[in-house]
Amino acid sequence: MDDRHPRRILLAVTGLSPQIVTETLYALATAPDGAWIPSEVHLITTTEGARRASLALLSEDPAWFHHLCRDYALPAIAFDETHIHVVKNEDGQPLEDIRTPADNERVADYICQFVRSLTDDPRSALHVSIAGGRKTMGYYLGYALSLFGRPQDRLSHVLVSEPFESSWGFFYPTPYSRVIETRDGSLADTRQAQVTLAHIPFVSLRDGLDSRLTAGAVSFSEVVAAARLALQPAELYIDLHGQRIRASGREVRLQPVQLALLSVFARRARHGEPPLAAPAKHVLDQEWAERFLAEYTRILSGEMDNIERTRVALRKGMDQDYFFQTRTRLHETLTKCLGPDIARKYSIHGGSGRPRRYRLALEPDQIHYRSWGDAPQACES
Repeated sequence: MDDRHPRRILLAVTGLSPQIVTETLYALATAPDGAWIPSEVHLITTTEGARRASLALLSEDPAWFHHLCRDYALPAIAFDETHIHVVKNEDGQPLEDIRTPADNERVADYICQFVRSLTDDPRSALHVSIAGGRKTMGYYLGYALSLFGRPQDRLSHVLVSEPFESSWGFFYPTPYSRVIETRDGSLADTRQAQVTLAHIPFVSLRDGLDSRLTAGAVSFSEVVAAARLALQPAELYIDLHGQRIRASGREVRLQPVQLALLSVFARRARHGEPPLAAPAKHVLDQEWAERFLAEYTRILSGEMDNIERTRVALRKGMDQDYFFQTRTRLHETLTKCLGPDIARKYSIHGGSGRPRRYRLALEPDQIHYRSWGDAPQACES
């Protein structure tokens, strides 16, 4: 077991076949490359799915979850009725089935938030099975793991050999002989069944999401939209007078000094000019002060007091600390508002040589200077 992740969670969606729980748990516990036994199990389902799971897995008879644990001497696993989670409709009532677009939206949002909450715990490792439930539920669960999943998380689908697949009497391969009637009316011994996991690779987009999306209650569609933005080509709009930018379609308000530094490099990239070295250590760089003040004056045109204060502060030149502190605060704002992956597209990067030379890695046609109307949800530093 991985000591770094003592909370091991099996998460599945179920519908009319609660067997997915015991089948997956069996496959995890008997995996030839090493057992992975969850410390807790959670199901997301509808009212009928919850009823079936409770009766088939947890009741005194047939109690297939408890039978499995005894048959294979599994350690204690937290799984009872409180671990069966029923999605609620827009009126707050338990969802009986997924019949309407509104139902689909509720399921997507619920699964999204549930997976986000489980992956918020750094002590947890999540194993997600998409084998049960309606196809839309499996899709949303797999997509949610792609959005929020971490390196320790896994995604799988369980495979059951014929003629046991979809047979109501089959829950897992028993270590003793047990004859059941299969779905075609024939008889088969569950001891002969084979159950394996098909591990499904997934691309994690978590690090590219805005931190607000990974920390708060947001809808599935909002998170998907943010993930799409992370994959789009960079496009930077700069509104100097509005003291803001629009990066990959998202508006960010910047402090004038941050915007001035960004604009220095944006203007150079737009004109195809070469990278710049930062001010040297313990040196007051007059040329750097002048190019910075030119952008700062454009931003605060008419605000002479602020311009004059900054001009006085840089009258002998810009030092290295001023440059790097401003760059750091700019990057912090971009990361907070855009997420790490998108923010990197609009950050001021240094080369690998010495002295390092800095640039904004955008093409001229990706940078635009213009003003636009107010956006109600602009992010600020």
